[in-house]
This record gives sequence, structure tokens and C-alpha cells, in this order.
Amino acid sequence: MDWGTVTAEDLLDALREVDWSLPPRPLPEFFSRFTVPRSYAKWSSRLKCNLYYYRTNYFIMIVVILALGFLTRPLAIVAALLTTLSIAFLNDSFAGTFSEKVTRTVRQFSPHLAAKMRPSLTPVIRGRPSTKRAVHICGRPRWVFVLIFSAASLVLWFVSCGLLTVLWALVIGLSATLLHASFRTPNLKARLNTFQMSTFSWCFPPRLEAY
Repeated sequence: MDWGTVTAEDLLDALREVDWSLPPRPLPEFFSRFTVPRSYAKWSSRLKCNLYYYRTNYFIMIVVILALGFLTRPLAIVAALLTTLSIAFLNDSFAGTFSEKVTRTVRQFSPHLAAKMRPSLTPVIRGRPSTKRAVHICGRPRWVFVLIFSAASLVLWFVSCGLLTVLWALVIGLSATLLHASFRTPNLKARLNTFQMSTFSWCFPPRLEAY
């Protein structure tokens, strides 16, 4: 199935469930080859493929641009970190890894408290969970942490008066991401990687045609 048939909703679901702990792609590969897409369909297919394959590079690039804009605003830096965490908690892999590391750390000091941070078990009927297991962080539903971190970041944004700065930084970061993903030609490694890493059957196009 071609990347052109992948909807934006499918791409967002893939980015939410995929593992974000992998290191970024090397800079020589990231800035290797750029070409102009030959049609809107080719551009759309290339954009989705690059957003998935270089997701860690784009995330780091946006964070660096935000950090540069907040060098003179310490509270804004903290607000940006809290906002980043609240967004990262929406990813299943990150939420599970974060919860496990925090629980292991707490277990060294208080095993009883660490036991309470474990999520409740999902009932199993005929070998299958009765309901889809919700994602928990430290024994609490994920939305609790997302709400707390988002509220705290909004307060810090207001106190630091950095909303205008973050808007400009996001515009620059997202524009740079869009430009790179539009003109970076996907190589065979990118397509093979998306095929191996994704759980979705549409991640690998049937023909290795040029995007």
C-alpha cells in the first residue's frame, strides 16, 4: 500500500503508538539528498514517509529552536519542558517507559509505595482481556498527568510572558520540519525501516518508486 493512501489520522495513530526512544538519524543522512516532488501525490506520500522516519530528528529540532528562543526566560524553559512532557505522555511507549522507570526508582526507597503505583489488572475472559487496557502512569490514568502538566505549563507560560515567543518558535520549527519533509528524498533504508518498525500493514509501499 502506497504512503499516498495513508490518511492523516492513520499517521497520527502510528506516531502515537511507535517507539520514540530510538536515537535520531545521523546528520549526513538527514541532509543527504533533496529533490522537488513531481506532483501533489508524490509530495503527500514523501511528507508522510519522512515525518514517520525522521520523527526523532524533527522533535529534537523543534525543541532546540524553542530552547534558543527561551535563553533569557528561565520560566519559559520550564514551561516548554512541561508542555513537551504532556505531549509525550500521549505516546503509549513513552508513557509506559516513563511509568516503569519512576516505579523502579521509587521501589528502591519504598517498595510499598511502588506497589501502589502499579496499574490494576485487566479482567481476562477466555484468554483475552475483557476491555482494552487503558494506559496508566504510576498507577493513575494517563489523562491525569496530561492535565496536570498542561495546566502547570499554561500557568508558567502566562507568568513568563513567553506565549508570543513560543508561537514564533513553533512557527519556525514547524516550517523547517515541513520544508525538510517535503524536499528530502526518502531512500530505501527509510522505507525498509518503516516496514520493520510499524505494526500497520500500510507502512511499506509495494513498489520502490521514486517519491
